[in-house]
Amino acid sequence: TTLTPKPTSPNRGVPGKKCGTILLTAEELSNCRDIATMQLCANKLDKKDFFGKSDPFLVFYRSNEDGTFTICHKTEVVKNTLNPVWQPFSIPVRALCNGDYDRTVKIDVYDWDRDGSHDFIGEFTTSYRELSKAQNQFTVYEVLNPRKKCKKKKYVNSGTVTLLSFSVDSEFTFPTSLHYMSPYQLSAYAMALKAVGEIIQDYDSDKLFPAYGFGAKLPPEGRISHQFPLNNNDEDPNCAGIEGVLESYFQSLRTVQLYGPTYFAPVINQVARAAAKISDGSQYYVLLIITDGVISDMTQTKEAIVSASSLPMSIIIVGVGPAMFEAMEELDGDDVRVSSRGRYAERDIVQFVPFRDYVDRSGNQVLSMARLAKDVLAEIPEQLLSYMRTRDIQPLKVHPHPITHPFNHFFILQTL
Repeated sequence: TTLTPKPTSPNRGVPGKKCGTILLTAEELSNCRDIATMQLCANKLDKKDFFGKSDPFLVFYRSNEDGTFTICHKTEVVKNTLNPVWQPFSIPVRALCNGDYDRTVKIDVYDWDRDGSHDFIGEFTTSYRELSKAQNQFTVYEVLNPRKKCKKKKYVNSGTVTLLSFSVDSEFTFPTSLHYMSPYQLSAYAMALKAVGEIIQDYDSDKLFPAYGFGAKLPPEGRISHQFPLNNNDEDPNCAGIEGVLESYFQSLRTVQLYGPTYFAPVINQVARAAAKISDGSQYYVLLIITDGVISDMTQTKEAIVSASSLPMSIIIVGVGPAMFEAMEELDGDDVRVSSRGRYAERDIVQFVPFRDYVDRSGNQVLSMARLAKDVLAEIPEQLLSYMRTRDIQPLKVHPHPITHPFNHFFILQTL
């Protein structure tokens, strides 16, 4: 967008003279919340000071979508040396490359001058993906000065810069994250999963639960996924018991990069496809979604729920964190039945429970498992019966031997 300001009164500006142009550019920020920490040093930089060596510092630039560059970080100045070692520093990955691993990162090397007329030593380019290789090895960059390169035939470089170390802290390592893995207590997500999972697992005969995450970039290519198995096994996403689900969840946090947008519809449709294969009442599916309330596909999710309402399945949504959860309340459909494109859900299949209502003020202890169990399961019996009645499916005759519960459970965790 280009804006040309005009004088708003005769006393401002010069009549008939253009006062200048303000150019505004905007770029949508990614949902990447990772923090990169790195340390660099340099070797044999060009000497720029007449009575000394050089006072080097680095300037990092993020490339923009229009090809321009924006300063995103400056290191400290290391005085009077051609072989500086800069202090480690941290920078949000979003500031460095906006979550685009292959976007160009330009780094300039300057010699600091007191009057602000810093001398340009040279430059080099890299990317987040290339920088991340330093987690396993040193990476050395040649510092090049384009002017010198054109003037001097025997010009090689103006020194080198070495990336000594590079590490990334994912969102789950931040104390403010709902995924934060404290050594002293479970995260909000893990606590909700354990508490609610232990309630509903008794209604599943084999205790094998397909568990998925949604809202993440997957290694090694960084592909965005809204439906990936927590155990990293596409062929068999089943986890053994709630402990198996928790173990897969913790392992997944260490390997994926939390990322948006947040889509509910794909996971609902996946369970619906499985439920659509059952029409004789022999199995009933329960999808448990644990979320912080963020949803990016409300329209598609409503459509998925309306379509699923005719299938043998129910959805339990557990909200974690401090959000207001208006969207989740709307999906619950207790007051107004969920509708999409003029079509209403055949029956209410969604139950929403805000987990914070059942934990103490510190957020690390469930106050009443009995009350939580009651509210989580409050609507499931009626939802199951309503499906059976509308299909005229009769109860099985009393069997002299114990029979297995005909429930299948899917566990879905929002990883954003």
